[in-house]
Parts: sequence; C-alpha cells; structure tokens
Amino acid sequence: MSWRARLAAALVTLPLLTVVPTAHAASPIDMTSGFYVNPNSSPAVWARNNPGDARAARVQSSIGSKPIARWFGNESGIGGLVASYVGAADANDKLPVLVAYNIPGRDACGGHSGGGAGSVSAYRTWISSFAAGVGTKPAVVVIEPDSLGDFSCMSSAAIQDRLGMLTYATQMFQQKAPNAYVYLDGGNAGWVAPATMASRLLSAGVRNVRGFSVNVSNYYTTGASTGYGNQVVSSLGYAAKFVVDTSRNGNGSNGVWCNPAGRKLGVTAQVGGGAEMLLWIKTPGNSDGLCGIAPTTPAGQFDPAIAIRLIDGT
Repeated sequence: MSWRARLAAALVTLPLLTVVPTAHAASPIDMTSGFYVNPNSSPAVWARNNPGDARAARVQSSIGSKPIARWFGNESGIGGLVASYVGAADANDKLPVLVAYNIPGRDACGGHSGGGAGSVSAYRTWISSFAAGVGTKPAVVVIEPDSLGDFSCMSSAAIQDRLGMLTYATQMFQQKAPNAYVYLDGGNAGWVAPATMASRLLSAGVRNVRGFSVNVSNYYTTGASTGYGNQVVSSLGYAAKFVVDTSRNGNGSNGVWCNPAGRKLGVTAQVGGGAEMLLWIKTPGNSDGLCGIAPTTPAGQFDPAIAIRLIDGT
C-alpha cells in the first residue's frame, strides 16, 4: 500500500472536526515499507562498472545493496535533483535518507571536505530549494554534518552566521517538507560535551525539526553513541529524537577519525536499536580524506580497498 493510501485510510478514522497538523501529517516511517536502496550509490556504481574485479561481488553484496544516505552538495538545480531522488524512492514505496552538506566554511576543523555555498544568501537559496524538492513526500534528512562541532575552528562572526543559516534551514523544512523527519547534526561521542552540544542545537533551531543525528562519518559504537545522544536529550530539556550513523562502527573507534585501519561495517538501517533509527549515513568505502589507510584517495571518493577492509574488519 502506498503512503497516500495509508494516509487516506488514517484520515477516514479521524473525527470530522479533527485538524491534522501541517507538521508531520504522518510518520514517514509509517508512510513507507522500508528504507530506500540507492541503485546509484558509489559502491553500487563501482561494483556495476567493475564486474571483472574479484572484489565487486562482495562490495555489492555487503554495501551496494544496502540502504545508504544520498549526500547533496553544491550541485546546480538542487531542487530538481532532490525531487527526482525522493520521487524514485516514493515510486518504490521506500523511505529515502538524504544529507544536506553545503554550509559555507564546511569541515572547518577537519579540512578534508572543505567547500560549501559561497555566501549566506547562496546557502539560504540552496537549502530552501532542497526543502522544496522534498515537498510532501516521506523522507529522512540530516542537516549539515559537523556544522555544530566545528566551532573551535571558527570566528565568532562565522559561528553566528552558521547558527542563522541552520535555523533558517530548519524553518524551511518545517514549512516545505511536512512529511520528512529532519535532524540537525549533533557531532559524536568523542567531540563536544553533551550540554554544550545541546546549547548549540537549541541555538540552531532544533525545536523546529525532529531532533539530531549522532556519529555521522565517525566510528563510535552504537552503545557509546546512544549514550551520548541520551545525554544531549537530557540537556535539551525536552524529548527530542535522534538517529545514529552505524555505517562504520562495527569495531568502534580507535580515536582516529580519518580513514583509520581496523574498522568494520555496523548494523544496517533499522527503526529503533536504542535511537529513533540506526542508519548508514556515511557511505562505507568513501574516503574521509587524504589520510590513514587511503592517503591518495580524496574525501568523498569511493575506494574499493577501504570497502573491503570495512567488510573484513581489518
């Protein structure tokens, strides 16, 4: 049954005078029948294009065939790209996971994934178009990984600009994407103290959206991440929801964030598991930067050698 049919059936049972809120007319989880598998994720495309490589079948089976978030950066026509992606998921009655990753001064501390929109006004236009592209379709959206953890590498003026942009982003999704669960990024268990992160989330408009994400592109165990998330919730002072990136946390963290050795795939996307959802947000096999076990592979580029090491936990 499609989400439209589910929603119509639910509305039939409502009293005649009931007003359905514009924010979250229905849960996107209930509106769909599982998570969307992107046939054009970087590991799936690599496996498809390299059938003669002995690693291809393992990469496709263990990674390419799994639900993984689709990251969107400073591409032109962002509204249409997003609409096309959520439309493809909707046509299959599946729930897509998207990442908005285009904040000016992106990755201020790490540096490997620098870039983003060229100005505050350019970002506002971009994120507004992104939210409009999601529209009324069911989706999960993570807003700007690392954006609230990078403050130690930013000026006071840049921090204020960033908080304003993030607040605007939450407002756009609140207004334009009523059937999306949207999460501001809340860093990871080894970065910013929970009370400090809670304060930053509040300043960035977290109350306008579903909650926050934890461990995006990092390696902390699910237990450590849910513990951290619950501490942030306690400091927020209300029952915000959070999701955890489990894509590469099967062996936990060794304290290194950039292409460390010995890491492993975590559990695949699911509802629950100690958080609202456990998700593969970072694409396993995509490099963190020119570092660690992949010193010549740029950030965001798929490397089959990284993928196989994550599969084997080596």
